[in-house]
Amino acid sequence: MFAAVALVALPVFLQAPLVRLAPMLAAVITLPLAGVGVLLQRTGPSQRADLGALLVGFSGSWLAGSLFWGWLRCHPLLHLPVEACLLPLALGGLAGRWRLAAAFYLASLSGTAATDAGIALTGLMPLWPQVITAPLSDAPLLLQQAAQLLLHPANLMVLAALTLILLSVCSALWQRGDSACRVATATLAATLGVDGIFALASLLAPRLSGLI
Repeated sequence: MFAAVALVALPVFLQAPLVRLAPMLAAVITLPLAGVGVLLQRTGPSQRADLGALLVGFSGSWLAGSLFWGWLRCHPLLHLPVEACLLPLALGGLAGRWRLAAAFYLASLSGTAATDAGIALTGLMPLWPQVITAPLSDAPLLLQQAAQLLLHPANLMVLAALTLILLSVCSALWQRGDSACRVATATLAATLGVDGIFALASLLAPRLSGLI
């Protein structure tokens, strides 16, 4: 489960700055990630095979993130469709040897959907392109102002409701007990934690945010 959590956090610290500087390189990195994952899954012992499957699922999320944040980041309505570009493959993988890969990708996609829903329901979606396209000197202040809107009581209620829904889903998945469900639980929980950290950073130290 630690590996799933680490793979959720990794894009925040590595992919975000890389995709701004070299989006094509970020996208191409998908190939070695997937290649190593397939190799581990096919040739390693059980634990390494599971890690390989997670890497394959992560490579799908990495590719989708590179495509969106590299070339389409100013179009928030395209975020979820681009992130879901490998959805048919993931759904097909649930029934076979790539179940862990599919579980990671689908949980990551579900977390993205919940995050985007929160942004839309709290009225922040129109501010997304403004923050993204602002000069570096102005972007942190705009991001901080946007994050301050989350402190409105109605918006706090929306965020609390979404958090409770995600926690309920995590609890239900964990109780099912199989490894794929537990990977999905760890991935969703990590996404929730990363979103919380990002919101706090946007309020208290917006220059440290990986978004800008």
